[in-house]
This record gives sequence, C-alpha cells and structure tokens, in this order.
Amino acid sequence: MEMEPEKVNVRKGLSADPSYRCTACHGDEDVVPGHPIRGRAKSRSLSASPGLASTKEFRRTRSLHGPCPVTTFGPKACVLQNPQTIMHIQDPASQRLTWNKAPKSVLVIKKIRDASLLQPFKELCMYLMEENSMLVYVEKKVLEDPAIVGDDSFGPVKKKFCTFREDYDDISNQIDFIICLGGDGTLLYASSLFQGSVPPVMAFHLGSLGFLTPFNFENFQTQVTQVIQGNAAVILRSRLNVKVVKELRGKKTAIPNGVLNEVVIDRGPSSYLSNVDVYLDGHLITTVQGDGVIVSTPTGSTAYAAAAGASMIHPNVPAMMITPICPHSLSFRPIVVPAGVELKIMLSPEARNTVWVSFDGRKRQEIRHGDSISITTSCYPLPSICVRDPVSDWFESLAQCLHWNVRKRQAHFTDEEGEEEG
Repeated sequence: MEMEPEKVNVRKGLSADPSYRCTACHGDEDVVPGHPIRGRAKSRSLSASPGLASTKEFRRTRSLHGPCPVTTFGPKACVLQNPQTIMHIQDPASQRLTWNKAPKSVLVIKKIRDASLLQPFKELCMYLMEENSMLVYVEKKVLEDPAIVGDDSFGPVKKKFCTFREDYDDISNQIDFIICLGGDGTLLYASSLFQGSVPPVMAFHLGSLGFLTPFNFENFQTQVTQVIQGNAAVILRSRLNVKVVKELRGKKTAIPNGVLNEVVIDRGPSSYLSNVDVYLDGHLITTVQGDGVIVSTPTGSTAYAAAAGASMIHPNVPAMMITPICPHSLSFRPIVVPAGVELKIMLSPEARNTVWVSFDGRKRQEIRHGDSISITTSCYPLPSICVRDPVSDWFESLAQCLHWNVRKRQAHFTDEEGEEEG
C-alpha cells in the first residue's frame, strides 16, 4: 500500500532514499530491491504450519515521523534556508490508497455470537471467492458457529477458507487487506492481530455505535470492488506501543504494538484514590491523584477520553492525549503531547494501593510498586479506508454517532422585527 499524491513506489522509494526509513521501525533491516513483499503459506490451515515467512520484509506503511534535519540559525535570530528543513503538511483529503500489486488475500473479521451477521458474512465471502477469486482468511472459531456448520449450501465455500487462531498463528505477512463486519470493537480486535505493519482496513457498520466503521453493507459489492481497484481514500490512525516492566520480580511483559484507542490506568477494586507519577522523556511532569489516567491516541480521543472531559482530536494529528479520570484537583485538565515523546507511568512512593492497566479494554493486569508502563507512538499506524475522505468521514461520525453540536437553531428575525431592531 502507498500514499498519494507522492505515489512513491514501495520497491524503489523506500530503498533509494534512506530518509524514508525509520530506525525505530526497521531496526537493522536491509531493504533489498526485488525482495518479495510477503510469503504465502502452502497450507490452507495456518494452525498446521505456524512457521511463516521471515519478518524482515517490506513494511506496508511508513513511519509517522519523517527525517529530522538539523536547523541552522544565523545572525539576527533568522533561520538559515535549508530545503530539507521545510515542513511539508499534507492535506488529509489527498491521502489515497494505491496498490503496488492487485490484492489477492483478504481477512474477514466477524463479530462472534451475533446471529444478525451470519447472512452478511456469507454473502461477502461468496462474493470475494466467486466473483473476485480471492483467498479468504477467517478465524477458526467463526466457522464453528452452529448456523454455519449446519448450512449445506455454504459448505463448498467453507472448504476454501484459510483459518487461523488468535495468539497462535502469525498472519502478518499473509493478508493484503482486511474487512470488518461489526462495530468499533471489531476494528480494535483487527488492530490487535497485527503487532507491526497493518493492512488497509475496510470496516462495515453492523454494530451498535459505528464511529470507526463508516461503510454501510447495503451496496457492499460496489464498495469492495472500488477498494480492490484502489479507488479509495485512507486515514492513518496512529497506535500506541506499550511495554510493562515488572522490575521487582524481574519480569518484562511486552504488549503488542496494537493499542488503537487508549491505555487506561485505574484504581481497580480499591476504595482509595490511585496515585501515579507521569514522566515525559524521563522528566516527572505530574502526579495523578484520582480514579486514574487515560493515555489515548487521536482515534481514542473520541472514546473514553471524551467521556472523561477531553477534547476530540482528528486522527491525522500526530499526538498523544493525557486525560485524568475524576482527578482530585479542579485545575487538572487534559493535555496533548507530541507523538514522538515517551511516557512512563509508575506508582507513586506514597500510593496506598496498586493500580490496574488495560489496553483497548483487554489484557488487564495489576501494577505494583516498582513496576512501570512505557508508552510511545507506534511506527505502524492502522490504515482505515474511508467512504469519502478523512475530513468528511470524521465530522460525519461526530454528527451521526456523538451528535456533536446538535441544538435547536435560533429563529431568524422577521422583516418587522428587523426594522424595529434597526
């Protein structure tokens, strides 16, 4: 996948100019022209062959952080002209999806235990296989649904699926793009399956809220065809890279690079206030005393953070938001920090109780004295496919889902009232 209007070829652009590479993303990888983008497993079941292709391959998306040239200052407080230091701000509406090769494999994610999604799921999979000759991946437990098992007409299609199991099979190099059927939680789950580069995601609104799922299923054939042909806009939703260190017990827990909404630290079942110290690039900036604190991406700013009183940030803004949960201070307001910083959160020495942390509402665990949580912006955003463009889709979601700025309009003056006012 690439981004317009630059239209830089993946095989040539990333290898020809080292400034397009980020050491945090690629480490010591060598980008070799002509190297295949991804391998393809020979077995239809990933569970039967968990060992997949090497991870040292091309990445689907580029880092949010561009090259950082040194700014040179001259006399009289002027900045010397340097073409490399000119900031290029891209119009979000110009971000387009461009395929290096026509997509051949698609991951279909369906909300589990929802009978209303069975028929759309069957129609979509049959369309992808029969009309587009695509290789369809699904989670193994999806096909274990009794309604699918007992459907004889769906049997021939069912045998063609490639299946996988969460936390066991690695499908990161097998998928060209993703289609989600469900609500916002389905998109969060799709993000958690990819620790590194994420394929473009097309999300259909078949859930309750649908803030992150802009597509309607009524005319899915036309919309899917446009995506396969590369006729679509995308929005890059930044994610969080999190590491939990258990220092006192000598344990380190690596959290997947897939936190799309937020990291929530709360007091858990304790009746006492939580008391945690927040460090920014090694400097103590504040102590949060209250029910907890939320560290969110711009995508997550419209979720729990918004309910806690934070501002809503467009996903194209490279930033992280720190929002206290019911702070014991009237002057503690949410703040926005640059995406390039590292946040570290620890229990304060005088804290009376432990705290609990969760990542997009999952993998909840206890944080004790001496433990620490490190949070940075991941180099691998989630490319979300738009119905129209990033600006229109986002404001449409604000209006439809959150009823942003909805009020009864003020009545206009009649001609007689206007003359009296004059």
